[in-house]
Amino acid sequence: MKKTNRKTIIAVLVITVALVALLIATTRSSTQYFLTVSELQSGETDMVGRNVRMSGVVLGDTIVYDPQTLDLTFEVAQIPGDHRVIEEMGGMALVLEQAAADPSLPRITVHYNGVKPDLLKHEAQAIVSGSLDANGVFQAKELLLKCPSKYESDLPNQVGN
Repeated sequence: MKKTNRKTIIAVLVITVALVALLIATTRSSTQYFLTVSELQSGETDMVGRNVRMSGVVLGDTIVYDPQTLDLTFEVAQIPGDHRVIEEMGGMALVLEQAAADPSLPRITVHYNGVKPDLLKHEAQAIVSGSLDANGVFQAKELLLKCPSKYESDLPNQVGN
């Protein structure tokens, strides 16, 4: 009976170690950092090739789309990553407007291959997932856009504060 117990314990340990290793490997591969434009561009950490999510305001005059190849490029300017800061600044609509008009804010070029979204326009909030390439261009795999008109209903209340 001792040999059977020993074999059972060893089998359970091997299975447990394999499950823990699988869990760790899966978690590491799906980990995604949420960064601002300046954090992504900073030299403090090497983000090239890492899976990242970034948010910024679309600069409408930089949108270039080729319907034949489905190549889409545009620039985004930095917006604050903290929602409390955004509220203190007057709300998202005002933050998007000010960020799009401020040429001193950090900007990054985004490349996406796919159909051009209808909501891609000047001052839209872009939330992109992907990775930074060696040339400093953000290669987006996923593109989520929030139209600035979504925030316009909040604007009269924010201006009054």
